[in-house]
Amino acid sequence: MPRCFCLKASALPTIIAGIALAFILNGPAQAQSSGQTVSEHQDVTSDDVAAAISDLEKPMYTPFIENYLLQESKDLRKEIMNTRAELIEKVVDKELSVADKTMSYATDTVTYFFYLIAGATSILVVIGWNSIRDMRNQLTSLAEKRVNELVIEYENRLAAIEEQLQQKSDIIHQNQAEIERTNEVHSLWLKASQETSQQNKISAYDQILDLRPDDVEALSYKADAVLEMQEPLWAISLCRRALKLAPDNGHAHYQLACAYAEIGRWEDAVTTLQKAIDISEAYRDDASVDVSFEQLREHGSFRTLVFPDQEESTDA
Repeated sequence: MPRCFCLKASALPTIIAGIALAFILNGPAQAQSSGQTVSEHQDVTSDDVAAAISDLEKPMYTPFIENYLLQESKDLRKEIMNTRAELIEKVVDKELSVADKTMSYATDTVTYFFYLIAGATSILVVIGWNSIRDMRNQLTSLAEKRVNELVIEYENRLAAIEEQLQQKSDIIHQNQAEIERTNEVHSLWLKASQETSQQNKISAYDQILDLRPDDVEALSYKADAVLEMQEPLWAISLCRRALKLAPDNGHAHYQLACAYAEIGRWEDAVTTLQKAIDISEAYRDDASVDVSFEQLREHGSFRTLVFPDQEESTDA
């Protein structure tokens, strides 16, 4: 059942095999036209042609692509860790600088207050308003009060900075986990696209749904694989689940229409197919060749929906 009409990598060896077969078949004719005898060449048999085509249909990809993706993920993870280390180092340097400035400011403030109070107290002592004991007590109480105020203020500032650093650290951990999850999901999509067994594809889609339960594309493509296994009721359940998450998903509407057609609910199939075509006109061409709609070819509403040009010419 054609679900996606993009050019697959397996089609390329078939084209090359056709070209090679044409060259093999035209070889003896060209040899006769140039005056060479047929006996000088070995006869080409159908077994030779089949062997050549089998060699050309071998997989034309290498595992270097997957190795490249894994290496990119590893480099990205290292870069995130280095960025985090640099951020922590800068924040620590900033904290040390703030603490140093705080202590310097506190020391200067206490010193200035000491000089000021000492001068004022000396004047008062000379005049006779206070004794030396009163001056010492006042100086001590004022210095302690000011120092305590400064300590409390900068403790609050450092607590706020620590809270911001914790929030940023949590965000970095969440982003790193999301990147790893995305890389794993991407590798599972690649695996599913290379599988030829529908059961293996369903297994890959299940793994994607374990990582992302709300992945609408995984649900709709799993429904496609289930239809290939002649399980339309299962496919209907998957499509309805996908449409609850994304009501405007055209692929889910199209797969649901195919499932309805295969169980004989033709009116529901045409209605659902209309929704898919309203989202994307490409589904009209898909429906025209899809074997799921084989029994609907002569259905009036289906022909009006899928073959509007033919209906207009018939009316004319």
